Amino acid sequence: MNKEINSIIRNLENTLDGEPWFGRSIYALMREVDAAKASTKPNEQSHSMIELLYHMITWSQFALKRIEKDQVNDMAAFEKLDWRDIDPQIHGWEDGLSEFIATHQEIIAILQTKTDEFLQEKVDYRNYNFRFLLNGLIQHNIYHVGQIAYLKKLLE
Repeated sequence: MNKEINSIIRNLENTLDGEPWFGRSIYALMREVDAAKASTKPNEQSHSMIELLYHMITWSQFALKRIEKDQVNDMAAFEKLDWRDIDPQIHGWEDGLSEFIATHQEIIAILQTKTDEFLQEKVDYRNYNFRFLLNGLIQHNIYHVGQIAYLKKLLE
């Protein structure tokens, strides 16, 4: 039985595109963002919605590469991308959202091949296991989509 891994997959799917307890799903909230406003900052100290999206992409891709046991993409590569400078010629809202969705689809597909024992394995470059990483990814996504939802409402 793989009750725990299946529970994590269901929780991830529910927060991303289901009916989570906190309200609209992450994808639903992100699909409502006006791409023309995605780069707007309410002040100089704040992040824009697009900066938040690409930050979320970085750490979802980190999780994916750790799950894949990919040694090529090391911590320095992810730390360099974290809070990257957003170039409007490269970083569009729709492209970023598609990348975010595709990354999570890959994560879920791989997790469906894993057992509960996988959750106890240590994550490369970290002092925690995959249970902590995957629950943290879910929490990270919820935290930042909340910021995106707030900015979206603020900029309407």
